[in-house]
Formats: sequence, C-alpha cells, structure tokens
Amino acid sequence: MKNIILIGFMGVGKGSVAREMVKQADVVAIDTDDIIESMENRTIKKIFATEGEKYFRDIEAKVAKWLEKSVEDTLISTGGGFYKVKNLKKIGTVVFLDSPFDKIYERIINHPKAQNKLKKRPLFQDIDKARELYEERYPQYKNVADITIDVTDKSVEKIVKEILKKVKL
Repeated sequence: MKNIILIGFMGVGKGSVAREMVKQADVVAIDTDDIIESMENRTIKKIFATEGEKYFRDIEAKVAKWLEKSVEDTLISTGGGFYKVKNLKKIGTVVFLDSPFDKIYERIINHPKAQNKLKKRPLFQDIDKARELYEERYPQYKNVADITIDVTDKSVEKIVKEILKKVKL
C-alpha cells in the first residue's frame, strides 16, 4: 500500500477522519501539523505569529521531503495548505475531503470545543479572509486530488467507508 494523504480546507475534518480510519482499517496515521509542532516545540499559531506563513511553508516542505523518503503504508493527515508541497504526488494517493465553506464553518462553530478549534487556526481568525482563502484554494485541491470525497453532512464513519472503497487497502 502507498501512503494515503488527506487534504482539504482547515476544519473540514481531516484529523477526525484519520482517527476513525485508524479504528476501521488498522492503519498508522500521522498528522503533518503535529510533526511540525514537535519539530518546532511550539504551536502552529505561535509559528505563524512569530515567524510568519513563509517560514511555516518552508517547514512543511521539509516535512514533505521526509515523508517521501521515510514513510510508507501510512495515513497522512495534513494542514490546509500542505497540498502546495511540490512532491505531494510522490508521497502517496491524495484524497480531497470536499465540503462547502459554510458547512466547514458551521462544523467548527457547532463543535463542543469551538473556541479552541477557532483559536488554533490562525488563518480562520477573519471569516471573510478565510472564505476568500477557501475560494482560492478550492480549485487547487480538486486539481491535485487523486480522489475526491464529498464529506458534507456525512458521519465520519461513512466518510471512512467511502475512502476505503476508493483506495486499495
């Protein structure tokens, strides 16, 4: 099995889907944002605040190179902008979790830990800018994806079943 890479806009549910896939498919899962926070010994929010987005994207590129060379048979959950790394297709099969912006925002604000969810997403601090970013990224997500899964109003269990049908595990 090649790696499976989950991409999509921040808050679409990549982490939740990864955790459920671990249960259903007995796969190992890693998260690129968690790797970056471990490498930097600070949160994504602090990295953005002190170093800026370019610095963060440079770290993502380093993580992508490491994934390509060192990781196999793994489910990789990514940050919202990870799809831009140059070697994405060399890392594995790219699965785009697709949902309209308003549904993503609704999912976040209706979450029991909504304040934490919003706080840890630096690019979601201004809703209009977040929507603009979504509209800019959406066609790019579709373009790089090998598989697109519509996650709108579906349970995490159903999303995982759809992914497992389309990806040879």
